[in-house]
Amino acid sequence: MNEQTTQNHDYRFLAGFAMGGAVGAGLALWLVPRAAAEIRARAVDSARNLGDAVSGQYRDARGRVAGAVDGFTRKGQGLRDGVCDTVVRAAQEVESSAQSVQRYAEDAKTRKAV
Repeated sequence: MNEQTTQNHDYRFLAGFAMGGAVGAGLALWLVPRAAAEIRARAVDSARNLGDAVSGQYRDARGRVAGAVDGFTRKGQGLRDGVCDTVVRAAQEVESSAQSVQRYAEDAKTRKAV
């Protein structure tokens, strides 16, 4: 009788094991599509959030670069204007000196002719 009881327990264990496997498989089939949809939705949300973060950083970097370029442009234009002013003043001084030399030469010519 002891042997028959052991066999009954073995069959009950195997039946319980099979029943548990079937219930687990059924739950897995029922829950996996929902879990897969949730994982897919999370992945899509994460990708969107990452895309938003990257585009925000791109906009910030683009603004900083544009500001730096504008600053360099203003400095370059200021430097160009300064050089032009210096060239104009130098040309005016050369013209003034040339006129002085011309007057001196004319005065010298007039004194020699007299």
